[in-house]
Amino acid sequence: MPNKPSARPAPDPNDPRVGHPYQPPSPYAPPIAHTHSHSGSFGWGSPPQGYGYYQPPPPPPPETANVYSSFPAGTHPDVIRSFQMVDRNQNGYIEEKELQEALAWNYQSFSLRTLRLLIFLFRDPRESSSIIGPKEFEAIWRCLGQWRAIFERFDRDRSGKIDPMELRDALHSLGYAVPPSVLQVLISRYDNGSRLPAELSFDSFIECGMIVKGLTEKFKEKDKHYTGSAMLTYETFMCMIIPFLVAD
Repeated sequence: MPNKPSARPAPDPNDPRVGHPYQPPSPYAPPIAHTHSHSGSFGWGSPPQGYGYYQPPPPPPPETANVYSSFPAGTHPDVIRSFQMVDRNQNGYIEEKELQEALAWNYQSFSLRTLRLLIFLFRDPRESSSIIGPKEFEAIWRCLGQWRAIFERFDRDRSGKIDPMELRDALHSLGYAVPPSVLQVLISRYDNGSRLPAELSFDSFIECGMIVKGLTEKFKEKDKHYTGSAMLTYETFMCMIIPFLVAD
């Protein structure tokens, strides 16, 4: 029987126990229990050696400290400060280069390709396609924290990278039963020409995850009965796929 990514996968004793691809346990990832702790890590655990360490952003100028009122209630102050420090014109929006700078304070420096995917998936559709506001920034920050917990869980040797099988297990744990053929296409993007299996950094893992998450959600909109099939016009198909290609 062919693998249907939008239908509940058949049980496999060799696969980890995961949720339905269209019913992940939370919008981004299941909570992960950590043995690490750090006062600046917002409950996600301090990254081990190989990930870098959290460095809080500098405080914003006093005159801008209270100008952002549209962050969700309960947003950690460091998240707000990270946004404020890169929003230099104080208009309440940031672009991809500013997002890259803001995220580097708690994560690593993400590629522009990954950032464009994040902006595309999290932006307010009523705004410009290249900017995000406080609510979208908080959602991205929170999503990355939860996905980093998954990455750390499956980076068992603490090398700061995961291999194809670890990627498969990580995506399963997020609720995405990715067929082997699709997984191979994803991994091939990071093959440097050597005969060794490709290994993904956290940046590459986020890029893969956003592609899987985004395309699954787009297909889910058309597969309303979770059959694994959907009728798409050529225009709909192209509009669904192209944003994930032009992020390059």
